[in-house]
Amino acid sequence: MFDLVLFRPQIPPNTGNIMRLCANTGARLHLVGPIAFDLRDAAVRRAGLDYRDQAVVRQHASWSSARDELADRRWFAVDVSGTRNHTEPSYAPGDVLLFGSERTGLPAAQLAEFAPPQVLRIPMLPASRSLNLSNAAAVVLYEAWRQVDFGGSV
Repeated sequence: MFDLVLFRPQIPPNTGNIMRLCANTGARLHLVGPIAFDLRDAAVRRAGLDYRDQAVVRQHASWSSARDELADRRWFAVDVSGTRNHTEPSYAPGDVLLFGSERTGLPAAQLAEFAPPQVLRIPMLPASRSLNLSNAAAVVLYEAWRQVDFGGSV
């Protein structure tokens, strides 16, 4: 289905929530390190409930490792600097959705690897800075999944 990449996540409950999201949608989760916490952290387990074992989670020690593993895929970075709404692309199974860390978003070096049409944003009111990471991941992943008619769902 889809691959969701978190670049250097920092808040354990967000990652737990996203593990649960991935388990429920069939998306594969990739965590690019360094990660600011241990995946066995109680907050990760609490947020992920019993879905942790159902989620396909791959840890990458570096950005280049994640990029290499998913090199043959189409990538979309989601960032407040994006100029295209997350609803504009025509998503396809196998697409990769990249999100930055909760505190700093995606670094300029990673964003520079993407052409402007590949950097997406979620519409918000003008005075808003950002959404919670797990909420943002859910909004974009469900839009992508909706576009492929919720393939594999009941």
